[in-house]
Amino acid sequence: MSDNQTLSERLAAIREKRGYLLPHHGLMAITSPNLLQAYDAAYTAMALDDRVLSHHDREFVWFGVLIATDEALATHHIAKFRNAGGTDAEIETVLAISALCLGFRGYRFVEDHWRPHLPTIEPHSRFLADLRRLACDVPMRLIHMTAAAIHTCQAAWDALELQIIAAYADGVPEPELAEALSLAMFPGSVPYFVEAAGVWREIIVAGKVEASPEFREWALMSGQGGFDEAAGR
Repeated sequence: MSDNQTLSERLAAIREKRGYLLPHHGLMAITSPNLLQAYDAAYTAMALDDRVLSHHDREFVWFGVLIATDEALATHHIAKFRNAGGTDAEIETVLAISALCLGFRGYRFVEDHWRPHLPTIEPHSRFLADLRRLACDVPMRLIHMTAAAIHTCQAAWDALELQIIAAYADGVPEPELAEALSLAMFPGSVPYFVEAAGVWREIIVAGKVEASPEFREWALMSGQGGFDEAAGR
């Protein structure tokens, strides 16, 4: 986008790049073209530019994010998934695991309140087993990434911790998991993504996973708790 473009030209450029146009694009184009340009750059880097996930895997994760956030308008992701080789059977799988993740509160309830009455039942282990059962032919690395993104959208931090630890146990590459979590940033909210990164960092600091040197360096860096921590409050 150029400063010399008219309003119509700026919006047409966005429609051409994404294949659609949403009302907030026009509002920003009128009131703050610089914000629109920065927003478009951030969205492009997050959702359109190639990072480490294949187009197929990225769109699979997107399905879970969109279901978790009730994003009915984003039907272009259905076409993108199919264009990347996605199948209806895989869509059925992501629907099933999304429903399971959205129902994590049931596992949490039993864990928090009924464990003394049900000593032989481990709700967290049961959740992971149910997730594995619903995966069908979809690789568990993709299931873990999608579930982690869904937990982020729902602010289910206990579930996210469980999922990240399970992802490490199954050998999910850290950069792939990071990209999956970042897809929750806009639909699920930036503050939730910030919190999710904090949960991951605390898991590493606590020694609950074997993080790579680079991720461990990040986790151990001090002063990451926001203004109050930095100000000594």
